[in-house]
Amino acid sequence: MSTFWTISAKLIHMRIVKATALPNYRVELRFDTGETGVVDLSLFAGRGVCVAWETPGVFDKLAVTGDGAVEWPGGIDFCPDALYLRMTGQQPEEIFPALRKRFSHA
Repeated sequence: MSTFWTISAKLIHMRIVKATALPNYRVELRFDTGETGVVDLSLFAGRGVCVAWETPGVFDKLAVTGDGAVEWPGGIDFCPDALYLRMTGQQPEEIFPALRKRFSHA
């Protein structure tokens, strides 16, 4: 199996099963692995599409998609692997060992 497919397979299995909006642009997450934690998204508030969160009640309207991502009205979404990395403080290489390999250009 290629490195791409190995990494992709791991990403497919990382799903959020529950998300709850908390004050100050934080989200409590539960993954399908049973792991739980809180992610601080305040650095995104008021920037780009996330300016919508400044409208009262919008941040609280988050939902978990069928793909296990988190989304808000207006097309704002965050993929589960990025949120997992933020939640745990880990680096991509720690979760996806295939990324440790050095690639050379052809």
